[in-house]
Amino acid sequence: MPISFLKSTANNNGYVVRPSGYTFPAGLIQTAAAVAAANVIDYLVVAGGGGGGSSGGGGGGAGGFLTASGSSVSKSTAYTITVGGGGPATVSGSNSSISGTGLSVTSIGGGTGGSVGGSGSSGGSGGGGGRWGTGFDGGLGYPGGTGTPGQGNNGGFSLKHLNGAGGGGGGASASGTNATDTDQFAGNGGNGTPSSYSGSAVTYAGGGGGGSGNTGPSNGTGGSGGGGVGNSGTGTTNRGGGGGGGKEGDSGGSGGSGIVIVRYTGSQMATGGTVTTSSPSTIHTFTGPGTFTTNSNFETSSTSYSVN
Repeated sequence: MPISFLKSTANNNGYVVRPSGYTFPAGLIQTAAAVAAANVIDYLVVAGGGGGGSSGGGGGGAGGFLTASGSSVSKSTAYTITVGGGGPATVSGSNSSISGTGLSVTSIGGGTGGSVGGSGSSGGSGGGGGRWGTGFDGGLGYPGGTGTPGQGNNGGFSLKHLNGAGGGGGGASASGTNATDTDQFAGNGGNGTPSSYSGSAVTYAGGGGGGSGNTGPSNGTGGSGGGGVGNSGTGTTNRGGGGGGGKEGDSGGSGGSGIVIVRYTGSQMATGGTVTTSSPSTIHTFTGPGTFTTNSNFETSSTSYSVN
Protein backbone atom coordinates (compact mmCIF):
# COMPACT_ATOMS: atom_id res chain seq x y z
CA MET A 1 0.00 0.00 0.00
CA PRO A 2 1.25 3.57 -0.55
CA ILE A 3 3.08 5.42 2.25
CA SER A 4 0.99 8.28 3.69
CA PHE A 5 2.38 11.61 4.82
CA LEU A 6 0.83 14.34 6.92
CA LYS A 7 0.72 18.02 5.99
CA SER A 8 3.12 19.84 8.30
CA THR A 9 2.47 22.74 10.60
CA ALA A 10 3.45 26.30 9.67
CA ASN A 11 6.69 25.78 11.57
CA ASN A 12 7.78 23.42 8.78
CA ASN A 13 6.87 25.83 5.97
CA GLY A 14 3.86 23.79 4.89
CA TYR A 15 5.84 20.81 3.55
CA VAL A 16 4.69 17.22 4.13
CA VAL A 17 6.42 15.27 6.90
CA ARG A 18 6.45 11.72 8.27
CA PRO A 19 3.78 10.91 10.88
CA SER A 20 5.13 10.82 14.42
CA GLY A 21 6.83 7.50 15.16
CA TYR A 22 6.93 6.39 11.53
CA THR A 23 10.04 4.45 10.42
CA PHE A 24 10.93 3.90 6.78
CA PRO A 25 11.09 0.23 5.67
CA ALA A 26 14.59 -1.27 5.42
CA GLY A 27 16.29 -0.35 2.15
CA LEU A 28 14.36 2.87 1.51
CA ILE A 29 16.85 5.72 1.28
CA GLN A 30 16.82 9.41 0.55
CA THR A 31 16.60 9.96 -3.23
CA ALA A 32 15.84 13.67 -3.69
CA ALA A 33 15.69 17.05 -2.06
CA ALA A 34 13.08 19.72 -2.42
CA VAL A 35 14.29 22.87 -4.14
CA ALA A 36 12.83 26.30 -3.50
CA ALA A 37 13.07 29.17 -5.96
CA ALA A 38 14.82 32.33 -4.81
CA ASN A 39 16.21 35.57 -6.26
CA VAL A 40 19.47 35.92 -4.36
CA ILE A 41 23.11 36.93 -4.89
CA ASP A 42 26.38 36.84 -3.01
CA TYR A 43 28.48 39.98 -3.02
CA LEU A 44 31.92 41.30 -2.15
CA VAL A 45 32.36 45.09 -1.89
CA VAL A 46 35.85 46.48 -1.19
CA ALA A 47 36.53 50.23 -1.05
CA GLY A 48 39.68 52.08 -2.10
CA GLY A 49 42.61 52.11 0.31
CA GLY A 50 43.89 55.27 1.97
CA GLY A 51 47.15 56.95 1.01
CA GLY A 52 50.16 56.79 3.31
CA GLY A 53 51.36 59.72 5.40
CA SER A 54 54.54 61.63 4.57
CA SER A 55 57.95 61.99 6.26
CA GLY A 56 57.84 59.11 8.72
CA GLY A 57 54.15 58.80 8.01
CA GLY A 58 51.65 56.17 9.07
CA GLY A 59 50.51 53.51 6.64
CA GLY A 60 47.21 54.04 4.87
CA GLY A 61 44.18 52.11 6.10
CA ALA A 62 42.66 49.44 3.88
CA GLY A 63 39.37 50.06 2.16
CA GLY A 64 36.29 48.71 3.90
CA PHE A 65 35.60 45.00 3.28
CA LEU A 66 31.98 43.79 3.14
CA THR A 67 30.70 40.41 1.99
CA ALA A 68 27.41 38.54 2.28
CA SER A 69 25.58 35.57 0.79
CA GLY A 70 21.90 35.05 0.02
CA SER A 71 20.97 38.73 -0.41
CA SER A 72 17.66 39.26 -2.18
CA VAL A 73 17.40 41.14 -5.48
CA SER A 74 14.52 41.84 -7.87
CA LYS A 75 14.02 40.60 -11.42
CA SER A 76 14.44 43.01 -14.36
CA THR A 77 16.18 45.52 -12.12
CA ALA A 78 19.32 47.65 -12.49
CA TYR A 79 21.72 48.01 -9.55
CA THR A 80 24.29 50.81 -9.65
CA ILE A 81 27.88 49.76 -8.94
CA THR A 82 30.51 52.20 -7.66
CA VAL A 83 34.16 51.18 -7.26
CA GLY A 84 36.26 53.45 -5.05
CA GLY A 85 39.66 54.70 -6.09
CA GLY A 86 42.71 54.57 -3.84
CA GLY A 87 43.76 57.82 -2.20
CA PRO A 88 47.06 59.50 -3.07
CA ALA A 89 49.48 60.41 -0.26
CA THR A 90 47.67 61.93 2.75
CA VAL A 91 44.21 61.41 1.16
CA SER A 92 41.60 58.82 2.21
CA GLY A 93 40.28 56.23 -0.24
CA SER A 94 36.84 56.44 -1.85
CA ASN A 95 33.75 54.34 -1.10
CA SER A 96 32.52 51.35 -3.11
CA SER A 97 28.83 50.43 -3.25
CA ILE A 98 25.89 48.50 -4.69
CA SER A 99 22.61 50.41 -4.80
CA GLY A 100 19.15 49.52 -6.12
CA THR A 101 15.71 48.20 -5.23
CA GLY A 102 15.90 46.36 -1.91
CA LEU A 103 19.71 46.39 -1.72
CA SER A 104 22.03 49.16 -0.51
CA VAL A 105 25.61 48.29 0.48
CA THR A 106 28.47 50.76 1.05
CA SER A 107 32.08 50.02 1.97
CA ILE A 108 33.95 53.00 3.39
CA GLY A 109 37.25 54.17 1.91
CA GLY A 110 40.38 53.57 3.97
CA GLY A 111 41.71 56.35 6.20
CA THR A 112 44.92 58.12 5.33
CA GLY A 113 48.07 57.66 7.40
CA GLY A 114 49.14 60.62 9.51
CA SER A 115 52.16 62.66 8.42
CA VAL A 116 54.83 63.88 10.83
CA GLY A 117 53.10 65.48 13.80
CA GLY A 118 49.63 64.11 13.07
CA SER A 119 47.22 61.27 13.76
CA GLY A 120 45.89 58.78 11.24
CA SER A 121 42.35 59.31 9.96
CA SER A 122 39.37 56.98 10.31
CA GLY A 123 37.79 55.00 7.49
CA GLY A 124 36.95 51.44 6.45
CA SER A 125 40.20 50.70 8.24
CA GLY A 126 42.10 53.50 10.00
CA GLY A 127 45.41 54.93 8.88
CA GLY A 128 48.47 54.70 11.14
CA GLY A 129 49.70 57.62 13.22
CA GLY A 130 52.49 59.86 11.86
CA ARG A 131 55.87 60.13 13.59
CA TRP A 132 56.10 62.23 16.74
CA GLY A 133 58.92 64.56 15.75
CA THR A 134 59.77 65.87 19.25
CA GLY A 135 60.85 64.34 22.55
CA PHE A 136 62.75 61.16 23.30
CA ASP A 137 60.81 59.10 25.84
CA GLY A 138 60.03 56.18 23.48
CA GLY A 139 56.34 55.84 24.42
CA LEU A 140 53.36 55.77 22.10
CA GLY A 141 53.00 58.84 19.90
CA TYR A 142 50.12 59.84 17.65
CA PRO A 143 47.23 57.37 17.38
CA GLY A 144 45.96 55.67 14.28
CA GLY A 145 42.47 56.25 12.98
CA THR A 146 39.58 53.96 13.87
CA GLY A 147 38.14 51.36 11.51
CA THR A 148 34.44 50.99 10.69
CA PRO A 149 32.88 48.11 12.68
CA GLY A 150 32.27 45.11 10.45
CA GLN A 151 34.49 46.50 7.69
CA GLY A 152 38.00 46.96 9.07
CA ASN A 153 40.31 47.72 11.98
CA ASN A 154 42.28 50.52 13.62
CA GLY A 155 45.62 51.93 12.59
CA GLY A 156 48.65 51.66 14.89
CA PHE A 157 50.36 54.35 17.00
CA SER A 158 53.55 56.08 15.98
CA LEU A 159 56.56 56.15 18.30
CA LYS A 160 57.03 59.08 20.70
CA HIS A 161 60.57 59.90 19.69
CA LEU A 162 62.25 62.78 17.89
CA ASN A 163 62.58 60.69 14.74
CA GLY A 164 59.86 58.21 15.69
CA ALA A 165 58.45 56.10 12.87
CA GLY A 166 54.83 55.84 11.72
CA GLY A 167 52.27 53.24 12.77
CA GLY A 168 50.86 50.62 10.43
CA GLY A 169 47.50 51.05 8.70
CA GLY A 170 44.61 48.82 9.71
CA GLY A 171 43.48 45.89 7.58
CA ALA A 172 40.25 43.94 7.15
CA SER A 173 41.34 41.16 9.53
CA ALA A 174 43.75 42.91 11.92
CA SER A 175 44.77 46.29 13.28
CA GLY A 176 48.00 47.94 12.21
CA THR A 177 50.84 47.46 14.66
CA ASN A 178 52.47 50.24 16.66
CA ALA A 179 55.91 51.61 15.88
CA THR A 180 58.37 50.32 18.50
CA ASP A 181 61.68 51.00 20.27
CA THR A 182 63.40 53.54 18.05
CA ASP A 183 62.98 55.35 14.78
CA GLN A 184 64.21 52.20 13.04
CA PHE A 185 61.02 50.18 13.64
CA ALA A 186 57.85 51.39 11.94
CA GLY A 187 54.54 49.58 12.43
CA ASN A 188 53.29 46.92 10.03
CA GLY A 189 50.02 47.00 8.13
CA GLY A 190 47.18 44.80 9.35
CA ASN A 191 46.38 41.74 7.26
CA GLY A 192 43.45 41.56 4.86
CA THR A 193 40.72 38.94 4.47
CA PRO A 194 40.47 36.20 1.80
CA SER A 195 37.44 35.62 -0.41
CA SER A 196 36.77 33.03 -3.12
CA TYR A 197 33.96 34.97 -4.82
CA SER A 198 36.17 35.62 -7.87
CA GLY A 199 36.41 31.85 -8.42
CA SER A 200 39.70 31.43 -6.54
CA ALA A 201 40.96 32.49 -3.11
CA VAL A 202 42.16 36.11 -3.15
CA THR A 203 43.06 38.25 -0.12
CA TYR A 204 41.81 41.84 -0.05
CA ALA A 205 42.12 44.99 2.07
CA GLY A 206 45.56 44.85 3.72
CA GLY A 207 46.88 47.92 5.55
CA GLY A 208 49.95 49.90 4.49
CA GLY A 209 53.19 49.73 6.44
CA GLY A 210 54.47 52.76 8.35
CA GLY A 211 57.42 54.84 7.16
CA SER A 212 60.75 55.05 9.00
CA GLY A 213 61.69 58.26 10.77
CA ASN A 214 65.13 58.36 9.22
CA THR A 215 67.01 56.81 6.32
CA GLY A 216 67.28 53.42 8.05
CA PRO A 217 65.96 50.25 6.45
CA SER A 218 63.23 49.31 8.92
CA ASN A 219 60.05 50.55 7.28
CA GLY A 220 56.90 48.63 8.08
CA THR A 221 55.69 45.75 5.93
CA GLY A 222 52.37 45.92 4.11
CA GLY A 223 49.56 43.67 5.31
CA SER A 224 48.52 40.68 3.19
CA GLY A 225 45.86 41.70 0.72
CA GLY A 226 47.65 44.46 -1.14
CA GLY A 227 49.04 46.74 1.57
CA GLY A 228 51.94 48.90 0.41
CA VAL A 229 55.30 48.63 2.19
CA GLY A 230 56.49 51.59 4.24
CA ASN A 231 58.86 53.75 2.15
CA SER A 232 56.06 54.97 -0.15
CA GLY A 233 54.89 51.58 -1.44
CA THR A 234 51.56 51.60 -3.28
CA GLY A 235 48.51 49.52 -2.43
CA THR A 236 47.60 46.84 -4.97
CA THR A 237 45.06 47.78 -7.64
CA ASN A 238 41.58 46.26 -7.11
CA ARG A 239 42.55 44.85 -3.71
CA GLY A 240 41.79 47.95 -1.63
CA GLY A 241 45.19 47.95 0.09
CA GLY A 242 46.49 50.98 1.99
CA GLY A 243 49.50 52.91 0.74
CA GLY A 244 52.78 52.73 2.63
CA GLY A 245 53.95 55.66 4.74
CA GLY A 246 56.87 57.63 3.36
CA LYS A 247 60.17 57.57 5.20
CA GLU A 248 61.55 60.84 6.57
CA GLY A 249 61.52 63.47 3.82
CA ASP A 250 59.40 61.42 1.40
CA SER A 251 55.70 61.43 0.47
CA GLY A 252 53.51 58.44 1.23
CA GLY A 253 52.36 55.87 -1.31
CA SER A 254 48.93 55.74 -2.91
CA GLY A 255 46.23 53.31 -1.83
CA GLY A 256 44.91 50.62 -4.14
CA SER A 257 41.53 50.84 -5.85
CA GLY A 258 38.63 48.69 -4.72
CA ILE A 259 36.46 46.04 -6.39
CA VAL A 260 32.87 44.78 -6.46
CA ILE A 261 32.01 41.13 -7.21
CA VAL A 262 28.49 39.71 -7.57
CA ARG A 263 27.84 35.99 -8.01
CA TYR A 264 24.81 33.68 -8.11
CA THR A 265 24.03 30.02 -8.70
CA GLY A 266 23.26 28.87 -12.24
CA SER A 267 23.83 30.09 -15.78
CA GLN A 268 24.07 33.78 -16.70
CA MET A 269 20.85 35.63 -15.87
CA ALA A 270 22.16 39.21 -15.57
CA THR A 271 24.45 41.69 -17.33
CA GLY A 272 27.22 44.01 -16.22
CA GLY A 273 30.91 43.87 -15.42
CA THR A 274 33.23 41.11 -16.60
CA VAL A 275 31.30 37.84 -16.60
CA THR A 276 33.01 34.53 -15.80
CA THR A 277 31.90 31.14 -14.50
CA SER A 278 33.15 28.90 -11.71
CA SER A 279 30.75 25.97 -11.40
CA PRO A 280 28.08 26.20 -10.12
CA SER A 281 28.30 30.02 -10.07
CA THR A 282 28.16 32.88 -12.55
CA ILE A 283 30.41 35.78 -11.49
CA HIS A 284 30.19 39.49 -12.40
CA THR A 285 33.36 41.46 -11.56
CA PHE A 286 33.47 45.26 -11.52
CA THR A 287 36.79 47.12 -11.39
CA GLY A 288 35.14 50.45 -12.24
CA PRO A 289 31.66 51.97 -12.23
CA GLY A 290 28.89 50.02 -13.92
CA THR A 291 25.42 48.52 -13.65
CA PHE A 292 24.40 45.01 -12.61
CA THR A 293 21.03 44.29 -14.29
CA THR A 294 18.98 41.18 -13.57
CA ASN A 295 16.98 39.58 -16.39
CA SER A 296 13.25 38.83 -16.28
CA ASN A 297 14.08 35.14 -15.73
CA PHE A 298 16.50 35.74 -12.84
CA GLU A 299 15.80 32.87 -10.45
CA THR A 300 18.38 30.99 -8.42
CA SER A 301 17.67 27.90 -6.31
CA SER A 302 18.37 26.65 -2.83
CA THR A 303 17.73 23.36 -1.01
CA SER A 304 15.11 23.89 1.67
CA TYR A 305 14.46 20.42 3.15
CA SER A 306 15.20 16.72 2.64
CA VAL A 307 13.17 13.51 2.92
CA ASN A 308 14.99 11.09 5.21
